[in-house]
Amino acid sequence: MINVFIAVLTAYFLLGTAIAYLSRRRGVKSSSDYFVAGYRLGGFLSAMTYAATTYSAFMMVGLVGLTYATGVGALGFELIYLLATLVLLVTIAPKAWVMAKERGWVSPSEMLSDLYSSRALGYLVAATYLVALLPYISAQLSGIAVVFEGVGLSYGLGVAVGTALLILWVALAGMWSVATTDAYQGLWMIFSAAALVTWLTFSFIPLKGVNLNDLTAALSNAGFLGLTSFWSFNTFLAYTLPWVFFAVTNPQVVVRVFIPKDGRAYKNMVSLFSIYGFIYTVVVVYVGLVSRGLTLLNLFENVANRDLVTPKLLLNMDATLASIIYVSIIAAATSTANSIVLAVASSFVRDIYEKAFSGKHSLKVANALVLTLSVAAAGIALLRTGFIVDLSVLTSVILLPLAPITILAWLNPNISRSKEARAAAIASVALGVAIALSAATYLGPRATFLSSWGGLPISLWVLITSTSITLIGFTLGKLRSVGKPS
Repeated sequence: MINVFIAVLTAYFLLGTAIAYLSRRRGVKSSSDYFVAGYRLGGFLSAMTYAATTYSAFMMVGLVGLTYATGVGALGFELIYLLATLVLLVTIAPKAWVMAKERGWVSPSEMLSDLYSSRALGYLVAATYLVALLPYISAQLSGIAVVFEGVGLSYGLGVAVGTALLILWVALAGMWSVATTDAYQGLWMIFSAAALVTWLTFSFIPLKGVNLNDLTAALSNAGFLGLTSFWSFNTFLAYTLPWVFFAVTNPQVVVRVFIPKDGRAYKNMVSLFSIYGFIYTVVVVYVGLVSRGLTLLNLFENVANRDLVTPKLLLNMDATLASIIYVSIIAAATSTANSIVLAVASSFVRDIYEKAFSGKHSLKVANALVLTLSVAAAGIALLRTGFIVDLSVLTSVILLPLAPITILAWLNPNISRSKEARAAAIASVALGVAIALSAATYLGPRATFLSSWGGLPISLWVLITSTSITLIGFTLGKLRSVGKPS
């Protein structure tokens, strides 16, 4: 098994590196080329990089495990995210796409700095990205390392390989190499998922002497096809709320609104992403439920560590097919980590370096930041802190204060430049992030989004606080503009 896995992984690496290298011919001469591909991506590449960035190791490792442990409630949790993202992409994000081209936005923090005419806000948002997203990058590297453990290799080797892929595929051509390898990896992910479902349904389940009706009955009797005790209202809200605003809080996703080359490319991006997201989500939840059903029938081991459900399941598969699916998990993690590192680096290059210096060495600074961030994330991954799901959701809790300031500025770009809205935006982010980080420090990553204050999840308190402050600022700014003599 190990030898086959190494062979498939090597093929994946060589083909991906060739694709990344060939993307250099697109030309990377400025930070705009490096970070947003010069706003020149077509619909297919835009859709695939959006999907591959969004659907990370959290899915085939984390969500399979969460479904296995807690039942079909995990499907609702993930589908609400998809629906909320599509609503944002269809309603207000097109306005941001137009403004990005008109104003030359490259990083999401630069976008907010411009919308609020506040360099201080740009600095604050860039710092927030750094604090919040290092755990998310580390979660992707941890997902790769879990795969390595599943095939009998070491966790540390998995982190090292993932870090090397991350650095190489970003440094070669920035967004061009990331987007083209995302398309390659996204296709690998979806075809591997289809292969896994086919194997489970037509090979593994019949081999165990049962059928889908038997599994459905077992799951139903055990309560896994309804909301299990885990999915209380507060828990469901705590898990779901940060993901509802994922598309406007996470910079690696926000920046993908900027990159389609024209309106048709943007519409194709949204359409193709919606199809991809729905199929991939249903497949992942199906795998988790089938695995739990087999466990209930004593036909598959009871996996205590939910992040190991998929690796344990694949040990029953033909070595070549299993290796292809293992590598699809690595692909999902790599594509997400690449995009996060690129987005965080863009904030520091555009909002700090280029505003303080000439920008002559922007690409060198960008690559240095990519290296630094990747190594730092690898260090966190080696600490093995928390579950992958917990690390991922914690990131979105910390970034929640960015939701109201982004949405309101997209809707009211003139009012956002008022001094009242500007002050409110800075206070909103500072206080909201402080609440999230204080809770994470005091309670730990898992308890931060599972605990409640006054009967409400901490994530909801973060959102209420930030939204209230931002709304007050916008209201005062609007009143002042109305009161001005014409």
